Amino acid sequence: MRNRIAAVVSVFGELLITVGVLMGLFVAYSLWWTNVLADREAGKQSDAVRQRWTETDTGPGALDTRDGIGFLHVPAMDNGEVLVKEGTDEKVLNDGVAGYYTDPVKSALPQDEKGNFTLAAHRDGHGAKFHDIDKLKFGDSIVFETKDTWYIYKVYKTLPETSKYNVEVLNPVPKQSGKTKAGRYITLTTCTPVLTSKHRYIVWGELERTEKVDKDRTKPAELRG
Repeated sequence: MRNRIAAVVSVFGELLITVGVLMGLFVAYSLWWTNVLADREAGKQSDAVRQRWTETDTGPGALDTRDGIGFLHVPAMDNGEVLVKEGTDEKVLNDGVAGYYTDPVKSALPQDEKGNFTLAAHRDGHGAKFHDIDKLKFGDSIVFETKDTWYIYKVYKTLPETSKYNVEVLNPVPKQSGKTKAGRYITLTTCTPVLTSKHRYIVWGELERTEKVDKDRTKPAELRG
């Protein structure tokens, strides 16, 4: 009898291990495959935006918000260029892009004289554009590219974990970052810890300078080398 029970327990244990391994493989495959699909879609959308930039004249300083307002470049995250579109819901972010907030606190746009340019992107799956957000540190560059202007920001503060309900990090003056006066800020947000959406990871930057885009679209020094 004891041998039979032991055999049953052994088989049940092996089944649990097998199920666990299969679930782990499924999760890994799902994340990998959503990255493949999202990167493919993001590439198509990015190409469309750049093509339109060569074909239309929106006027000096204007942002073309039709299918994307520009591209985010963050060397420390080594994630290439990230198309930025309006909105932060899954319908937008699942295409492997970043989105700027329209609610609960409306984002400023880079060309605004004052305000906080607030962005979100996935950390895992669906392109995982902010996967390495934890690599950003004080003084690192965050560059935003529009049709005619480069906006160069510098990181001045990070918040490794906060409640996903903490919308104050998106305020025009992000006081939790230590700022008390209006300026030209950028805020990157994503889920944390990795593979969960329990909390939010925040990075704040401040505009250091702008550069006009030349005919060759020469990158600023922060993106060279």
